[in-house]
Amino acid sequence: MQHPLAGPLTGVRVVELSSTVAGPVCGRLFADFGADVIKIESADGDAGRNFGDEIDGIGLYGLSMQRNKRAIVLDLKADEGRQLALQLLDKADILVENFRPGVLERLGLGQAVLAARNPGLVMVRISGYGQDGPYKERPGYGAICEAVAGVRHMTGDPDRPPARCALPTTDYLTALYAAFGAMAALHERTRSGKGQVVDVALAECAFTQMEGFVAAYEKTGVVPMRQGPRLMNTAPNSIYPSKDGHWILIAANNDVIFRRLADCMDQAWLGQDTRYATQRARGERVDEVDAFITSWTLQYTAADILQRLGSADVPCARANTIADIFADPHFAQRDMLLQLPHPVLGSVTLPGVVPKFSRTPGRVIRTGPEIGQDTVDVLTGELSLTPAQAQALQQRGVIAQRPGRDG
Repeated sequence: MQHPLAGPLTGVRVVELSSTVAGPVCGRLFADFGADVIKIESADGDAGRNFGDEIDGIGLYGLSMQRNKRAIVLDLKADEGRQLALQLLDKADILVENFRPGVLERLGLGQAVLAARNPGLVMVRISGYGQDGPYKERPGYGAICEAVAGVRHMTGDPDRPPARCALPTTDYLTALYAAFGAMAALHERTRSGKGQVVDVALAECAFTQMEGFVAAYEKTGVVPMRQGPRLMNTAPNSIYPSKDGHWILIAANNDVIFRRLADCMDQAWLGQDTRYATQRARGERVDEVDAFITSWTLQYTAADILQRLGSADVPCARANTIADIFADPHFAQRDMLLQLPHPVLGSVTLPGVVPKFSRTPGRVIRTGPEIGQDTVDVLTGELSLTPAQAQALQQRGVIAQRPGRDG
């Protein structure tokens, strides 16, 4: 039975045929705002369920990434499994898939087949490099595509090899572009009555972050370089050490804010000296400016620095750890740490819903289900199979149902 999650996407049906991060996060975005998301997996499950920490055989990352969804197992290589998938897609508004280009077609679930059966279907196709082009058949994860797109070259310190971001930023960025594309296609469908393919490439989504360098390179031929913690040609905008061993990000970019910072440091002359008074001048003397700031921050604790700069309206923040975030009253006030019940763990804390809606907010009512936890409920409820038919399919290995530990 469909979970009664009211939200701005209530009434929208999504079928998710995706794994790892970008596709499942895209599906989770729809589910957070009320769409009925049916996740189809193989009996082995989405590989993303194995990411992150695990307790009692429960993947903690998956409790959030798969939340609010209904999970079923179908063998898409079996004719009966494909037919069940097609019947679910006949009733869907959106398909989210991230197979390598051509795989869905070989399974008999390509765009031509689906559009003939359901002309209004919006087909969101996430891949490494897109549905065409010379790289289309290459396998592509977010980290690989960052390298292709130039993002990895720009990550880290200039005197060291390109660094890896410890977070799947390109996957999350791609999930957002995919969800935006699906919403745009649904909006267009209200005029035309027709669905379409939304072709989302990890490499291209990563490349959008290079926007500031494209025209500049074409006109100047200059290849930009890693900047470490600094903002290019701007000072002060970096992290600075405190007396008690913390790192404080200070962003006094424009001249007015820089003068406020100089006053806080009891060095008002910095805001008047022509070597430092303007943003362009400071951008030419980043090392000098950072040295001034560092010598000042090392005299105070992080709490003192934040209090002084906050009082002067200078943008600043401590580089928080996850432990700091759990203790932060702002995250609590904004419902960004949601505690949900779980039958095995007792409770689990998940990230909150973003963005916030004034009238029809998203909600989290269910942690991520087990692999195939909802198979029988979905097939009997949505496709009118009888329990006996479902049991026969399970005996033949076409479907799988696992006992749930749903919170």
